[in-house]
Amino acid sequence: MDLDADRSELTGRFEEHRSHLRAVSYRMLGSLSEADDAIQETWLRLSRTDVSAIENLGGWLTTVVSRVCLNLLRAREQRREDPMERLETRIPDPLIGSERRIDPEHEVLLADSVGLALMVVMESLAPAERLAFVLHDMFAVPFDEIAPLIEKSAAATRQLASRARRKVQGQAPAPDADLARQREAVDAFFAAARDGEFEALVAVLDPDVVLRSDGGVGGRATVVLTGARAVASQAVTYRVLSPFVRPALVNGAAGVVVVPKAKAVSVMAFTVVGGKIVAIDVLADPDRLKGLDLAALEG
Repeated sequence: MDLDADRSELTGRFEEHRSHLRAVSYRMLGSLSEADDAIQETWLRLSRTDVSAIENLGGWLTTVVSRVCLNLLRAREQRREDPMERLETRIPDPLIGSERRIDPEHEVLLADSVGLALMVVMESLAPAERLAFVLHDMFAVPFDEIAPLIEKSAAATRQLASRARRKVQGQAPAPDADLARQREAVDAFFAAARDGEFEALVAVLDPDVVLRSDGGVGGRATVVLTGARAVASQAVTYRVLSPFVRPALVNGAAGVVVVPKAKAVSVMAFTVVGGKIVAIDVLADPDRLKGLDLAALEG
């Protein structure tokens, strides 16, 4: 038996599923680094398993990576009970790209247009809710296959997914499909902010708009504001940053990266519905922004 050949074949078969596993784990965790950790753990488990006993490798890998993600979500939930680790608002890792060019590694992650606002709302779901919602609604995994992962009946699993779906639909409406229309609203927002036109800002915002900003643990930029006038007031105070706004795709939707002196200070994702901005999600955590790949905005 050629162990090297067997190992090479197994590696090849695993790589065929990597993009799918990354899509699952990113949606489950909202963290690109944790998603990569989950994939690595899945590979280690596969390498210790008798592959000849696996009838459906894709299904087996999806099950394993889901279990790994569930454990990570539960550990994260326990950490949040620590006051030093608690964040009122957590913005998941954004996927940054140019409107002219999308990073090939991100294409599969963006295939279903999972906007950042949707990812933010999923952060509020309990681990089992999130697993049921992601696997069933985003990847069409049957409830009777999801149920054993969370040690529930198929009926109870269906209820969890339904509850998660109601939360998501209520707090993260589907954005306008037309990217040009999204960009028009975002450009109008920054033009009004730059000129200090308060009423013009209010006009481009939905009356119930929500702004969520994650400045990291202990960050002064961590805020949640609701209502057009409250959000407009906040936007006017940051007009000095307007010259440093660079258009970007953020999770497939119109957004910006604020880059003074070649250093990103925030990523802003906008959800535009009916030509109005209904949500603004801002990552302003300096530690997480350090790892941002600005090369995606070039060309």
